[in-house]
Amino acid sequence: MKWIFFLLLAAAPVSGGWPEETDRPVAAATTEQEACSEAFQRMGLEGRVDYRAFRQAYEGYCRIEHRREVLTLIDFTKPSTDERLYVMDMKEHRLLYASVVAHGRNSGNVYATSFSNEEGSYKSSLGFYLTDVTYRGKNGYSLVLEGLEEGINDAARRRAIVVHGAAYAHPSVARASGRLGRSLGCPAVPEAVCRPIIDAMKGGSVLYIYADDPDYVAQSRFFSCINEK
Repeated sequence: MKWIFFLLLAAAPVSGGWPEETDRPVAAATTEQEACSEAFQRMGLEGRVDYRAFRQAYEGYCRIEHRREVLTLIDFTKPSTDERLYVMDMKEHRLLYASVVAHGRNSGNVYATSFSNEEGSYKSSLGFYLTDVTYRGKNGYSLVLEGLEEGINDAARRRAIVVHGAAYAHPSVARASGRLGRSLGCPAVPEAVCRPIIDAMKGGSVLYIYADDPDYVAQSRFFSCINEK
């Protein structure tokens, strides 16, 4: 089934050394911006992941202590018909998984454009999260999320915003209706890749949900000292 290969696509580790213009480890980069650019290049994300979204995710990731070296980016500037969830190994600099992912039913139709931290809003929330434990609930194998940003996503646990699999997140739904089905605010992924994605993310890794939203950047504690370009 071709869609399975699309969902489980993982980037191979970089081989043969670094390109000439970046012939040094990321750890030796003189600035965070250089390190971010090198990580982006080494994971082969050019043309696949938006660099602005990755840069914001990287900057916040670097500011979060006591986390695993795995970063997941969800890019809500992309339509739900496209892959827009990326799980990345930041130590080995590998893209582990890329997948479609659903947004909240009241966040938008094909695109997610409206966000909320309120219970009962059925909207997605932007910002940085730490992943916690897994459990098996009404949506099957699921991953608890801890929102790290006050007033932006810190109600995630109370709202039961978790990563889980869902039949409505299957690519065939998007092919039939022009968009994925939508959740009650959870980032829901196809059932076929739910377990490997959750297992890669669980236990204290960083998740960043991105949108091109200046209001979020202005409010977020992770970007209070950053001059956005």
